[in-house]
Amino acid sequence: MTVWADRRVRWRAAGPRRSGAGVPEGYAASSGPQLVRTELADEAIRLARLLHRLLPRQPEVTGLLALLLLVDARRAARCTAEGDLVLLDEQDRTLWDRDQIEEGRRLVPDALANGPGPYAVQAAIAALHSEAADVAGTDWPQVVALYDVLARLAPSPLVELNRAVAMALRDGPAVGLRLLDTLDEQGRLAGYHLLPAARADLLRRLSRVEEAAAAYRRALDLVGNEPERAFLRRWLAEVVAAAGRPESSSTDRENPDDPER
Repeated sequence: MTVWADRRVRWRAAGPRRSGAGVPEGYAASSGPQLVRTELADEAIRLARLLHRLLPRQPEVTGLLALLLLVDARRAARCTAEGDLVLLDEQDRTLWDRDQIEEGRRLVPDALANGPGPYAVQAAIAALHSEAADVAGTDWPQVVALYDVLARLAPSPLVELNRAVAMALRDGPAVGLRLLDTLDEQGRLAGYHLLPAARADLLRRLSRVEEAAAAYRRALDLVGNEPERAFLRRWLAEVVAAAGRPESSSTDRENPDDPER
C-alpha cells in the first residue's frame, strides 16, 4: 500500500510538526522541480542540536531533535537518482542513515520521560517506522495509539489524516477511507493535496478505480511539487487503464493555453 504518512514535514518557529503547516518548508518543497529542500532540513537539525545543548533537560527540545533526526535519516531513500518520488513502502531501507536513526532513537525515552509532548510523540512514531524491516512489519497498532495521544495533545485535521492512514494499515483500506471521507466532508483540509491523494490510494486498493481516478485528478489540481505531480500522474494512468478508459495525453488535464497551471 502506498504510504503517505512519510510525505511531509514543515517547520514552525518552534520546530517541526507533521501535524501542522508553517514556514520555512521542511524536507518536501511545496512547489518547484525538487522534492527535497536539503539545506533547510540541515539547518533545522543544526539549530535543534544547538537548542538541545542549551536546554538538555527540556523533553520537547529533546523530542524535537529526535524527530528531526529520525525523519531526515530517510532522506536518501525518498527519491530516485532521477528525482522521482519514492514513498515509504517502496523505499530502499539500506539507504537510511542508521547512525542518525540510532542517535534519534536514543533521545526518544528522555523525550517521553515526564509526560509526552507533541514532538516527543511524533518522534516515537518516527522511531517505530525506523525499527521495522518493512511497512508490513511496522507496529501499526502502536502507531495508531500514538496518534490517539497526539490528537489529544495537539488536535488538528492533519493529525486526523495521518491517523486515518495508520488505521488503514492496521484495519484495512475501507476503515481508513471512511475516516478520510469524514475529513473531506468537513472541509478542514480543503486545498491540501495529500487528502485526495490518500483517498485515491485507498479507493484504488478497494478496486474503485473510477473514483480513484477522480481523486488523483483532484490531488493533481492542488499539488505544486513536480516530483509529486509526476508520481500522481503515474498512478492516475494506472487506474485509468484499470478502468478501461483512455486518458488524455495530459493526465492532469492542464489547459494547453496555460503552461503555468
